[in-house]
Amino acid sequence: MRDQYTGAEWELLVELPRSVVIAATSAEADGPRRTVNEGIAGHAGIQAGEIDDSALVRAVYADLFLLESDPDADELPAAEEFNNRAAGLAEVLDDARRAARVLAAKAEPADAAAYRVWLHRIAGSVSEAAHSGGFLGLGGDRVTSAEQRFMDDLAEALA
Repeated sequence: MRDQYTGAEWELLVELPRSVVIAATSAEADGPRRTVNEGIAGHAGIQAGEIDDSALVRAVYADLFLLESDPDADELPAAEEFNNRAAGLAEVLDDARRAARVLAAKAEPADAAAYRVWLHRIAGSVSEAAHSGGFLGLGGDRVTSAEQRFMDDLAEALA
């Protein structure tokens, strides 16, 4: 599977899911607790790739898992946000466009579609992980307009 892509193309496909988590977390400025919840949801969304029907998604997940695995760590990776929100989001969307071109040129259509769906689900799970707004954890929006805008932009970039 991996041998049909250049090293740079494969690296892009492997690193993009993690970048999507950071971008979805960064789409809306949240407090530390919400950011951590979003990071945990993103981690779970990435893990869904392990059992995906697509051989491409499973292969990407396997390589991503190896990159992030630390046999001495018993904790989830720290939640991250971009320091420069607009620039970080723009870069991830540019990477998504590049990945879409790579997939269109080299992947089986079903695998390309599965990869796009996986990334969109990751973004959705992050965006839905913590309410924004409200008071003392009550009320607020499950998905804010900024988070929805990122998910829409991601879907467009991957199309």
